[in-house]
Amino acid sequence: MKTRFLDTLRERVLFYDGAMGTQLQARSLTKEDFGGKEGCNDYLSLTRPDVVEAVHTAYFEAGADAVETNSFQASRHRLE
Repeated sequence: MKTRFLDTLRERVLFYDGAMGTQLQARSLTKEDFGGKEGCNDYLSLTRPDVVEAVHTAYFEAGADAVETNSFQASRHRLE
């Protein structure tokens, strides 16, 4: 997979996803969606993976070649 990615990069410009935080905010998620930690986007990978997947899918459908994780402040302190 890595080789295919690098080969494609040599051939053309690749497009990455956009603003993950903005897309999550547009979904009007509740405190419960965040596992009680309102606004902690990192928790959505555990509590609402369907939402994270939907955002990534939307970017691929819009023509992105790659998407990144929704990890903003993933640290032990932040997630405790």
